[in-house]
Amino acid sequence: MKRYLGALCLVFAFFVENLGSQNTAALFGTVTDASGAVIPGAELEAKRLPSGPIFKTIADSLGRYRFEALVTGEYEVRAYKAGFAVYAYKLRLDTTTPLQMNFTLQVGQTSETVTVEASALPLNTSSSSLGRARPERIPAHGIRQRHLPFNTAEYDYYVENEFTTVKASPLSTFSVDVDTASYSNVRRFLMEGSLPPAGAVRIEELINYFTYDYTVPEEGKPVSMTTHVTSCPWNTQRQLLHVGLRTKPIPWEKLPPSNLTFLIDVSGSMMPQDRLPLIKKGLQLLVQQLRPEDRVALVVYAGNAGVVLPPTSGSEQQTILDAIGRLEAGGSTNGYAGIRTAYDLARQFFVKHGNNRVILATDGDFNVGVSSDSDLVTLIEKERDSGIFLSVLGVGRDNLKDSRMEKLADHGNGNYAYLDSLAEARKVLVQQMGGTLVTVAKDVKLQIEFNPDYVKAWRLIGYENRVLRPEEFNDDKKDAGDLGAGHQVTAIYELLPASSQEETARIDRLRYQQDAKLTSKSRAGELAWIKLRHKKPDSNKSELLEWPVSANAIAFLAAPPGVRFAASVAEYGMLLRQSKFAGNASFDHVLHTAKDALGDSPAGTRAEFLDLVHRAKELSKNREVSER
Repeated sequence: MKRYLGALCLVFAFFVENLGSQNTAALFGTVTDASGAVIPGAELEAKRLPSGPIFKTIADSLGRYRFEALVTGEYEVRAYKAGFAVYAYKLRLDTTTPLQMNFTLQVGQTSETVTVEASALPLNTSSSSLGRARPERIPAHGIRQRHLPFNTAEYDYYVENEFTTVKASPLSTFSVDVDTASYSNVRRFLMEGSLPPAGAVRIEELINYFTYDYTVPEEGKPVSMTTHVTSCPWNTQRQLLHVGLRTKPIPWEKLPPSNLTFLIDVSGSMMPQDRLPLIKKGLQLLVQQLRPEDRVALVVYAGNAGVVLPPTSGSEQQTILDAIGRLEAGGSTNGYAGIRTAYDLARQFFVKHGNNRVILATDGDFNVGVSSDSDLVTLIEKERDSGIFLSVLGVGRDNLKDSRMEKLADHGNGNYAYLDSLAEARKVLVQQMGGTLVTVAKDVKLQIEFNPDYVKAWRLIGYENRVLRPEEFNDDKKDAGDLGAGHQVTAIYELLPASSQEETARIDRLRYQQDAKLTSKSRAGELAWIKLRHKKPDSNKSELLEWPVSANAIAFLAAPPGVRFAASVAEYGMLLRQSKFAGNASFDHVLHTAKDALGDSPAGTRAEFLDLVHRAKELSKNREVSER
């Protein structure tokens, strides 16, 4: 085997050396099965037609492969592994830009070959082309051109938070957010060879995808508070304030009973393997965790809505699994009717002092019936006040309604997660489901008052769609985010120290306001004062917690690993958004910072982050070339 590989390398070297002035390109992608799970160890070969050399490679542990220095021209690229039919693509490489081609292998005999004629997509293609390198499913004997679906994905546009001078506005007020959908959606873009649109990058969700070493709350308190003030790694003339919240986890066996109504979109747009089939696999994993006191119901909607499974005890797992297995996609999408039916069912079997929740699984493509966001939000807010919360599981690519699903979850006192793989479904529906289901603090708001003796100006990184007016902090009628058992929330502020000579947006001197004066020497060492309002799950009256923030700053490299890693994720998010506040940020700097702060992350999530940064770096290079 070693002799064979050595000879292959010599042939490859000879071939490259004799290319002369010929153009070359790289070809890369991922290999997955029909469920979207990666296939590590899949073998791939690229043969230049009609009778050129054959290059071989093997997919890594994440199902990724890459060919380098392929002379432009006609190729047949084959992917195979024992137990799967061979897929062979006939394509033309006619650009020097790296190209993407993803393989979806179907279970079958390795002797069977599926041949597809396709044109690979360049790395710098727009987000609308995402996922289109995958061929449509065809018979093993057929040859068919790829179908390129029309892109109707929707993302909100928002403007980044600006620097605010402390003397003009010392208060920062926002609603907490524990959604993580943006991280897995951005990951999906990068894994498929495209940079995400700016609207898909919500920096706070990237940061909050990871867990950090925050102190467990004291007995009797719902949350703990951890703060650090450091120098800013992408602009040494500035500082960072790192704010971390944590709630106490509750073991699965001690969770209160759950009344879960899954509302499943089975419309025609849910047919692809990364949609309804992925949701079904995720639900099957969840069912295995149910207890006898838990109840699960299944409601589906397409042109109409219907009850597939009435509320059923977790002890009847096979009955639930059989109902999930019967789900099939087809028809148009009457999401409003489905939501009404699900809430009606959840209300009929309401569990007092339990977890009553509708979990909507969809690509968000409502197109029949009452489908305006305002009508849906009105319904969801009404049910929220009765104690039935809404969480959303998003799937899909070219028609993903990200902005709508985030809005529905926010108004439903729930969470929004995006499933890009079976591994993410397991993370959301099994590993984190306890905290997602059990609300321990609702309508959680943070308000930070900055001391002008230490801070000239401040900027909250991310949370653009969570910012509140200062007076809304004390308004108990104002809805805000919710925290579940074991949840964490991280927020990062970029600060201009009081001594900074950096110019900020100028305002005229106020005629009637006096400069703030410190009334106690004990406050002289405080950079800021943090206030948190929250309500108990069964209460409509908020409670107040407060903490001081020391003005003692530490060097960034002396900060705990979690603080440094969170900062690297924030820097990564700003680069993806092409933020004007990125300063000296770079993907190389993100990699250096994150590598030194990996720590002991669960399931290797921080190590995976490094791979995504590498991908974003290469894609950004190609974007820069294309924009010249």
